[in-house]
Amino acid sequence: MPNFTAADHAFMARAIQLAARGKYTTQPNPAVGCVLVQGEDIVGEGWHEQAGKAHAEVNALAAAGDRARNARAYVTLEPCAHHGKTPPCATALIDAGVAEVIVAMEDPHAKVDGRGIEALASAGVQVRSGLLQDTVAGSLAGFVSRMTRGRPFVRLKIAASLDGGTAMKNGESQWITGPEARADVQRLRAMSGAIMTGIGTVLADDPSLTVREASIDMQGRQPLRVVLDSGLRMPLSAEMLALPGQTLIYCNDVSKRQPLEEAGAAIATVGGDGESVALNAVLDDLGTREINDLLVEAGPALAGALIAQDLVDELVIYQAPHIMGSETMRMLRTPAWTALADRRDLQISDLRRVGDDMRITARLRGRS
Repeated sequence: MPNFTAADHAFMARAIQLAARGKYTTQPNPAVGCVLVQGEDIVGEGWHEQAGKAHAEVNALAAAGDRARNARAYVTLEPCAHHGKTPPCATALIDAGVAEVIVAMEDPHAKVDGRGIEALASAGVQVRSGLLQDTVAGSLAGFVSRMTRGRPFVRLKIAASLDGGTAMKNGESQWITGPEARADVQRLRAMSGAIMTGIGTVLADDPSLTVREASIDMQGRQPLRVVLDSGLRMPLSAEMLALPGQTLIYCNDVSKRQPLEEAGAAIATVGGDGESVALNAVLDDLGTREINDLLVEAGPALAGALIAQDLVDELVIYQAPHIMGSETMRMLRTPAWTALADRRDLQISDLRRVGDDMRITARLRGRS
């Protein structure tokens, strides 16, 4: 591991801050930040603002102008070395005369994967990598998941009372958590490439699965809405079918697809047992559709099935400070686990108060 100074850490931390500005708008690309430094002075900054537009390095070089020559570049992700929708960033840094590039994390994309660093080094540019790598890898968990596993990072959101209730016996569930927690969920939605639910939730609640928070600028993007509906019971009057963006329905029975397609839905078939679709196949297919981060907002059956099949990477549980009693729907419906050895161990990564509610963020142990 190269030696990094306190100044190196500070400049990379700034690049990470810049990268975060694109977290709602760069899907399916990763959010990347870049800082150009002469001596101890920042001479240019940039971030990837939107998919299809200039990358972070190009924006930082444009801001620096002639001051980029002999500068140090701090980049959160290895500069690309291939022609995509934009020219290679490694070439742009070389042509600008940058003397050194400090990279937080190597790019796992098959077309990059060390080639950017190799191109820079071959051109005589000094390269150091690994600075604040874990921080960047955490922020790019969805992109890394799709590049390395071929499927999105699955984040399961649950809102529950202190005693684990998610709805009353009659289905009443609005609202368990307070307005601050619901606004926080809007941010989770905005950073996701897709939001998934089951047909049971659609029939019970008619959700929109859109980002409605006006303060979140997504440059017109809405996450893909995904519904698991093995028998195509989706009503044509469902609210999400009339909203901007796309609704994708996974099913086993396509006999009723035409009216839904005419209503604007896309239909995809995957394997299953007739009453449910194959969850592994759904995640693999979403990977081919360039979905990095999948947010699941579903009832106890789908949530429990994902947990039981070890398909959840992270849980975000909003726990409200009230007791709903025993006649309620619970967070999860799992197979009949009968021994403590069946339980799923969690590692809490973040615990904080959001309004009057508590937000628990946890990874399943064994998931990186």
